[in-house]
Amino acid sequence: MERRRRDYYMERPVLNQEQLEELGHLGSVPRTYRWRSWLQCSRARVRTLLIQHLPVLAWLPRYPVRDWLLGDLLSGLSVAIMQLPQGLAYALLAGLPPVFGLYSSVYPVFVYFLFGTSRHISVGTFAVMSVMVGSVTESLAPDEAFLQASNTTDIRVQLASTLSVLVGLFQVGLGLVRFGFVVTYLSEPLVRGYTTAAAVHVFVSQLKYVFGLHLSSHSGPLSLIYTVLEVCRKLPESTVGTMVTAAVAGAVLVAVKLLNDKLQRRLPLPLPGELITLIGATGISYSLDLKHRFRVDIVGNIPAGLVPPVAPSPERFTELMGNAFTIAVVGFAIAISLGKIFALRHGYRVDSNQELVALGLSNLIGGLFQCFPVSCSMSRSLVQESAGSHTQVAGAISAFFILIIILKLGGLFRELPKAVLAATIIVNLKGMLMQFTDICSLWKANRVDLLIWLVTFVATILLNLDLGLAVAVVFSLLLVVIRTQLPHYSILGQVPDTDIYRDVAEYSEAREVPGVKIFRSSATMYFANAELYSDTLKQRVAFSKDTSVSVSVNTSLRDVDINNVEGAKAKQESTGDDELEGTVASDQEDAEAPVMATLNALGLPQPDFHSLILDMSALSFVDTVCLKKLKNIFHDFREIEVEVYMAACHSPVITQLEAGHFFDASITKQHLFASVHDAVIFALQSSRASSINPVSHLQMATDPCRPWKRRNPISDRALLLGVLHMLDALLVHIESHLQRLATQHQIKGTPTQSG
Repeated sequence: MERRRRDYYMERPVLNQEQLEELGHLGSVPRTYRWRSWLQCSRARVRTLLIQHLPVLAWLPRYPVRDWLLGDLLSGLSVAIMQLPQGLAYALLAGLPPVFGLYSSVYPVFVYFLFGTSRHISVGTFAVMSVMVGSVTESLAPDEAFLQASNTTDIRVQLASTLSVLVGLFQVGLGLVRFGFVVTYLSEPLVRGYTTAAAVHVFVSQLKYVFGLHLSSHSGPLSLIYTVLEVCRKLPESTVGTMVTAAVAGAVLVAVKLLNDKLQRRLPLPLPGELITLIGATGISYSLDLKHRFRVDIVGNIPAGLVPPVAPSPERFTELMGNAFTIAVVGFAIAISLGKIFALRHGYRVDSNQELVALGLSNLIGGLFQCFPVSCSMSRSLVQESAGSHTQVAGAISAFFILIIILKLGGLFRELPKAVLAATIIVNLKGMLMQFTDICSLWKANRVDLLIWLVTFVATILLNLDLGLAVAVVFSLLLVVIRTQLPHYSILGQVPDTDIYRDVAEYSEAREVPGVKIFRSSATMYFANAELYSDTLKQRVAFSKDTSVSVSVNTSLRDVDINNVEGAKAKQESTGDDELEGTVASDQEDAEAPVMATLNALGLPQPDFHSLILDMSALSFVDTVCLKKLKNIFHDFREIEVEVYMAACHSPVITQLEAGHFFDASITKQHLFASVHDAVIFALQSSRASSINPVSHLQMATDPCRPWKRRNPISDRALLLGVLHMLDALLVHIESHLQRLATQHQIKGTPTQSG
């Protein structure tokens, strides 16, 4: 079915940049100095700053208790049920006693309640963050040193709390300097490949609890490979009771999750599979005495009550600096990505810089109370949203329930097998391990993103979590540079009966404008691709440097026209001797002025186009290399009598061109047009005017000083060609003069011989 045709008409004059600025009354944009507002002090300013950095003051006074409290209460209870087993399990993942996972589920949550801007993310322990902390604690404090410690202030706890303080300092500092945009350098394929590799690290780290093995500590590159090899080597030493416990717990967790998925529409809240498994395993372990009868490792003593704040160890800062920055960036990337998803879904705004500050304060204050670094959990955040949460009141309620468990009920879980916690962690890795399906989807959608995903995954697996992230970021940025160095270059043609220009190789109906070449690049031109831009341009328009001569071209129509010396030679053969001598004299004057030498006069091939238009719509900025390369393009094509124009430059680019002194007497804003179509029309009109009103050599030679009034420096090769052309003209003139004298002598001598 054909679409109804609607004609589109527009009449306006051809506009170059100079005319456009005059027509649109271009003016300078007034500069705003934001730092001046920072120094202002008023009641409104103080209130704005207070609400900006303490968002709870904005929404808590207007909290609708009757409408939202019930949903937040049920959501907080659901999250607390999940948080309890996950807190215990992720503490083991971080290489710490389980009770510190509960501490990390309380203090940071209350702090985020005050300073956070997202209403639905669940802050607390997270598998990826825990395994990153575990890689640090196990590398700096091996298992032997950890087993010798007898209290909660052992070396690993000190390392983890100091690391949390340092992570918090990094995040708060980056947030205060408005550095929230740093997460934009972590693309989605990079984050998904990294979290998938982190899930593999988490899975391998739990194998020792599943099989009941005692493994040596491995850190640094290839540590994951060494751990897998050691597990395979020690499999005969596995504890059967531990394996059976982990298998049964995993089967129960999977069954409950499948039941929740099947009955999702019928159940008001999902069944708490982790809590059911936790309570059941603790009861079975206590009644059957699994520790002594079947050698199943248990959690052990969980002290009741809270610990007092402890100062960090500043002497550890230097060795933890790199890991702390990596953990800070990864934790923020996970939190802000989830926060923005929920914000778009529910119609509110998340401030990335304030999120950095909120997470930083959560980790900073939590580190003082011996917590390890936290972020937000994907699974708990989804449960918190689906259970009816409206604000972070749900997070505060969940932290309050965990606090009650720490104070009163913590000792009840001392018989909990560690294998059950390991099974809980592995089952919860399902979502991240399912990201392996990204390989198939990215293969079809974008193979460059697939390459980023694979490089991130392999680097994280082989080089560990810290170096893997660094390699992934460097590789993704390098790919960006490479992709700008290899853009798509095209010659444009006009779509029939339109002012639209498209690549002639892609659009079969697009036709090149006769005598005009239009060149476009899909990326901006800068120092890394400027040389390639110039080379590709000359290749696409069949430019040959061997045919170049120096020709000065004025921007006005009367100076664009260049007379053909060959025409003067043809006229010489059909005129008398006096006219011949005058013409030859004129040729000699022109030959002495290489500025007026043409390609036809020098016997060199002439290009089949008279104008070149550079479509600069993709240009977003210019540097000094770009400026020099553009000037060279103008100069080189003018040497072969081709005028160059630019079109569709953005205002910031024009400002940078002016600041770089790009415009001068030979390149003005009259060479810059508002659109490609404007440039094409002007080029055709200029060519037609020059062919109708040619300027004769006699008129151009009336000013004896004109050959020396050059605006562009003449090249040595052009000067040599001009001299050779002058000598050739003199020889032709002398030869014709000698022939004429010989003819006259023969005519005079014939009667004498006859007489």
